[in-house]
Amino acid sequence: MDYTEVIGYIASAFVLLSFVMKEMTKLRYVNIVGCAFFIFYGVLLSSWPIIITNVAIVCVNVFYLTKKQKNKAQ
Repeated sequence: MDYTEVIGYIASAFVLLSFVMKEMTKLRYVNIVGCAFFIFYGVLLSSWPIIITNVAIVCVNVFYLTKKQKNKAQ
C-alpha cells in the first residue's frame, strides 16, 4: 500500500465519520477535513473530478458554517 492509497483511506474515514454525527456543526468540520484529504488525494492522482467535487463540498460547508455563525451573532 502506498501513501496515496493511505490518503484516500483517511479521506474516506473522515467523510464516513461525518455521516454518523448528529450535531451539524461538528459534522461539517469533520466533513471539511475529509474533503481536504480527498482534494489532496485528487491532486496526487491528477483527478479533476475528485478535486472539483470536494472543493465544491468544502465551499458548501463553509457557506453554511458562516451562515450559522452570522445568525448566532444576531
